[in-house]
Amino acid sequence: MAQAATVSKDTPFIWEGKDKKGNRVTGKSLAASEQALRSDLRRQGVVATRVRKQRAAFRSGAKPTSEDIAIFFRQLATMLTAGIPLVQSFEIVGTGHEKPSVQKLILDIKAQIEGGATLHEALAKHPLYFDDLAVNLVEAGEQAGALETLLDKIATYKEKTEAIKKKIKKALFYPTAVLAVAVIVTIILLVFVIPQFESLFKGFGADLPAFTQMVIEMSKFVQTKGWLLAIFAGGAGYAFFYFKKRSRKMREFLDRAILKAPVVGPIIQKAAIARYARTLATTFAAGVPLVEALTSVAGATGNIVYQDAVLRMKDEVSTGQRLQRAMDNTGLFPNMVNQMIAVGEESGSLDQMAGKVADFYELEVDAAVDSMSSLLEPLIMAILGVLVGGLVIAMYLPIFKLGSVV
Repeated sequence: MAQAATVSKDTPFIWEGKDKKGNRVTGKSLAASEQALRSDLRRQGVVATRVRKQRAAFRSGAKPTSEDIAIFFRQLATMLTAGIPLVQSFEIVGTGHEKPSVQKLILDIKAQIEGGATLHEALAKHPLYFDDLAVNLVEAGEQAGALETLLDKIATYKEKTEAIKKKIKKALFYPTAVLAVAVIVTIILLVFVIPQFESLFKGFGADLPAFTQMVIEMSKFVQTKGWLLAIFAGGAGYAFFYFKKRSRKMREFLDRAILKAPVVGPIIQKAAIARYARTLATTFAAGVPLVEALTSVAGATGNIVYQDAVLRMKDEVSTGQRLQRAMDNTGLFPNMVNQMIAVGEESGSLDQMAGKVADFYELEVDAAVDSMSSLLEPLIMAILGVLVGGLVIAMYLPIFKLGSVV
């Protein structure tokens, strides 16, 4: 396949043509215009027979996710290890990707590299998708002449991080989804089912049980003023996410509270330690100085409490304190972690010991998620029984006592 054109704008084209041997070739490229693309293809020995813009319906779509970025690093590392030149690797990975937004991102980076930028400079121009840690590691790999090795480490790091994120989402999604269904079912019962029973009870000519009367009054409230509840719930949800995004104090309060929460708290703590150890192992193995590495490690923990602690550790290490002692001073790391880091410092294998800590806690997170799912199932069933079963019992109480009521 012919190489794509050097681009100055982000307009995607799909083209067909024939090479010097008369073979049919196709491709996807970014170009400033159709004429610029045809001209560049001719310089590469390709006569374009058909060039068209990629339709907007196909260009639009979800933005690249962190999982997409992890896959991109793994593919790029594999290509370079196989001896394929960098620009050609970008061409293969970019044009072969199924997600248009990722394809556009990769081909744009390729264009910048063709324009003379280094790989880390091209990645740094897309800070939404490539964080400082990835950019710095790529730069270290370029300077050391070991880009393939560093890309492999970045890919492994991203894959491990994504695996932890999925486990945490799995731990939180199931109970949230079940409780949401329970609330929806309860609202349906209050709005549509309870009124039918109410009209039936009016013919009894006697007072209803207190529990039944309470449920009927609740049903009337939801029918007449339910929209107020909906507005209040929507406003509260919006305010929560608004201030959570903009207020550091609120994020710190929530992160500190979730660490103390039963069941979920230990999982979040283990995940933060796993991220800390994995990032430390990756950066230190890449030759990044410890003090500088701790800056990247702090942002990768995923929890403000641990982030602030790592930044304090950085200050202590910069004054000559041992990393193990600085970790111990925070009171956030188990003794086993501190001891393993101490062994790594003494033996000169800090990256290897940090990697072992990360492996251990990643397995711990996996096991804790499975245990939590097993623990929450009966609890969720009990909550469902109280919500839905309580409404059903309230409606059938008068029928059970029909003889005395009539």
